[in-house]
Formats: sequence, structure tokens, C-alpha cells
Amino acid sequence: MSMKASTSSTPSSAPVAHKAPLPPSSNRSSRIAPHSHIKGLGLNSEGRAITDTAAGGFVGQENAREACGIIVDLVKSRRFSGRALLLVGAPGTGKTALALAVSHELGSKVPFCPMVGSEVYSTEVKKTEVLAESFRRAIGLRIKETKEVYEGEVTEMTPSESENPLSGYGKTISHVVVGLKSVKGTKQLRLDPSIYEAMLKEKIVVGDVIYIEHSGAVKRVGRSDAYASSYDLESETYVPLPKGDVHKRKELVQDVTLGDLDAANARPQGGQDIMSVMGSLVKSGRTEVTEKLRKEVNKVVKGYVDQGVAEVVPGVVFIDEVHMLDIECFTYLNALLESPMAPTVILATNRGNALVRGTQDLVAPHGIPVDLLDRCMIVKTEPYAKEQVAKVLQLRANIEGLKLAEGVLDKLATEGEKISLRYALQLLAPASIIASINDRSEISLEDVGEMNELFLDAKTSAAMIGASENLKT
Repeated sequence: MSMKASTSSTPSSAPVAHKAPLPPSSNRSSRIAPHSHIKGLGLNSEGRAITDTAAGGFVGQENAREACGIIVDLVKSRRFSGRALLLVGAPGTGKTALALAVSHELGSKVPFCPMVGSEVYSTEVKKTEVLAESFRRAIGLRIKETKEVYEGEVTEMTPSESENPLSGYGKTISHVVVGLKSVKGTKQLRLDPSIYEAMLKEKIVVGDVIYIEHSGAVKRVGRSDAYASSYDLESETYVPLPKGDVHKRKELVQDVTLGDLDAANARPQGGQDIMSVMGSLVKSGRTEVTEKLRKEVNKVVKGYVDQGVAEVVPGVVFIDEVHMLDIECFTYLNALLESPMAPTVILATNRGNALVRGTQDLVAPHGIPVDLLDRCMIVKTEPYAKEQVAKVLQLRANIEGLKLAEGVLDKLATEGEKISLRYALQLLAPASIIASINDRSEISLEDVGEMNELFLDAKTSAAMIGASENLKT
């Protein structure tokens, strides 16, 4: 791969079935997930839960939030190894939200690997292998290395064509001339065609700030702030013109996980011939990583850490419905917790005393064996009161950009207290569709009443089916 440098002195619209307004095509809205509003635990500097506002997106659960704050402090001080956090409580009381908030408190660069207990029952790999993969994906590795790169704002990107030597028809790219500009000067580079393909894949255009490694890797940093005054449909991240020379030594930081390293070494690349390519396509199933390979990866990682090149970043493994694991998984989980490179483990369940899966008569609290429970710090979530349900509903309405008419919040809060918070939350978006069909800008009591007729809660639907079965008998 050659890289020679020479210095120079310089839409169609489909019909709609109702009167709901079409989304604006020029705006890109992000998907609103169930926990989009969770930004942290909502604690003050003393570790106390902030109750007057929905701090961090959280409403209520003051004791649970303060307990999780202590866990975060223990994790940050590296004094939580060998233990796990167990969140217990009724469905819809914020267990998943608490786990996500803990991850936010630890930092955006900390890996967060959620899973459900039933995920371990795969037909392709062993149950213990699924658990091991999740643990490895939750252990980050921040690699710092200094490389020689060409960095600057793209001022020119001109491909040069030549006759295709393999065919008498058409032309091929022989090389590409790229101009880069920094604060100290400009440089014109004559680059290999493969680098041009990488630039096209990164959607790099004139005016972007990029850097090119000697290996040929190309990275787009952002749009030059010289173009910040121009109007563009796509919102960009604007960055200043790079300082120093175009050709420089730059410290690069790359974040990977041990799971990434395991997968890369477990699937070695074959040859470039057609049979190797077809073989890689046929073997598309999951590859089981051996313990020997993991030890080799750990050995290499330890060498990087000892040299000061890399830093291990323990993340968070969140196992929801942990009572779905069986006795074999619980035994393996004990061994994983004792590993010197174990991530922070958060478990969640809504069961009381339950039979441990895989056993005939072993009943244990929360369906978890006592030897694993002894390693857990248990935090309980409380059911929401009507006032707290109303705050959560208002928060979600604000996040989704919905307006509620007078009396709607009180009615939905009553539904949430009587039935469940999730049921009340699920009525918001459909009710907004009904309101838009009826040319209303806010959700009315009439819309909520129609939702109650169209979408039943679990207790009502079960009672109706039971009544119909009784009539048949």
C-alpha cells in the first residue's frame, strides 16, 4: 500500500389513510426507547436522592437510588470485586432503569452488557459459554498508542483513472490525489486506490477533517468549523483546523472489549481464494471460544497493561430475570465473580421464594442458590404511588413531545396506580395518534377513554376470557 507525499505551496410521498400529519423529512429524530429519559441516579453531592425534581430522569425509589450510589462509589474505588448487586421488586418498579443509571454514573466509555436469564438456553453454544461471552463483552480495554499520521482538512480529493489491465473495457482508479491543510501548512498526498475506497466508505468530502495512518486506515474526525456558517440538512460535528504540521505523531485511543479480542482470534481469516470466501459464508454460526484462547488473550492484555499501553475498564453486566438461570449457570456465575478481571454484576428478579431451575426440590429466596445470594448486596424497589406515577407520565410526555389536556394526567395516573405504570405509559403514544387524527394538538380524556376500549390491561382481558369459558361450560 503506497503513500507518497509531496509538499506544495498551496422523495415520493405515499397516500395516508388518516389525517395524521406526516413527519417532517428534513429533521432526523432519534428513536425514543423505554429508558431514554434515564441519565443517572439523580443524587446530590452528599449521595442523597434529589426528590423535588425528576433528577437524572428518576422519580421515586429514593432508598434504592442512594444504595446504588454507594455501589457506584465502591466500583469506582475498585472495592466491589467478587460481589454482585441484586435488585428485587415487582414488575415495572424501575429495576432495569436503576441498572442503566448505574452504567451512566460510571461513565459513557464503560461497557454496558444487558441480557435476560433465558438467553443462555441456546442451541449453538453451551449455557456457560453465553455467560462467559457476556462477561468478556463487559470488560473494556482502552488502548493508547502513538502513530505517525497525516491529519488535516481535505482541500482536494481527485481520483486518477487508467486503463483496466484485466479487461479492454472500462477504466480503473490508479491513484488518488488528496490535499490536506493544517494551521502550519498544506500537503498533497498521492495515495493508493484502496485508501480512496476507504475514504468513500467513510463518506469523506472536501471540507472534512480526517487523519490517515501509515497502514492506510482512514478516520473522519468531523466537519471543519470553517463551514459552520453554511446551512446543511445533516447536522454535523464541527471541529477546528488541526494544529501543527500535516505529517505528525498523534496519540490515538481505541476502545475495544475482551469479547472483541476473543471473537477476532476465534475466527482467523482464511485465504483470498474463492473456496475460503465460500467457506466463511457457510460457517455463519456462533463460534465457541476455548478457555485456552481466553488465557492467551488475557496474557497479551496483561502485557499491554504492564507496558502502560492499555488500561482495563471493567464494565457492567446486567442479567434481568436471573431466576431463569439454572443450577449449572449459578455455579459458573460464582466462578466468574471470583475472576480477577470480573466486571460489575447487577442481577434483577421479581420472584420471592422460588424453585431453583435444574433442581427437584431446592427452593431458595428469589430462585437463587444461597451460596450466590451470600455474595449479593440486595436492594429492593418499591411500588409507585399515584403522585409518582403522574410525575413519570409527565416526564415521558415531555420526552415524546406530547401535550396533555386538563384531567388526562390524573386519569392516567389513576390507571397506573390501579393496574400498572407500564400500562399507563403505553397508552400515551396511541392516544396521541387518535388526537392527531381528530385534529387536536393535545391528548384529551376522550382519547384516553378510546384507548381503554381498544387496548385492554392483563387483568381485564384474563377476566373476559375466563367469563367466556365459563359460559361455554
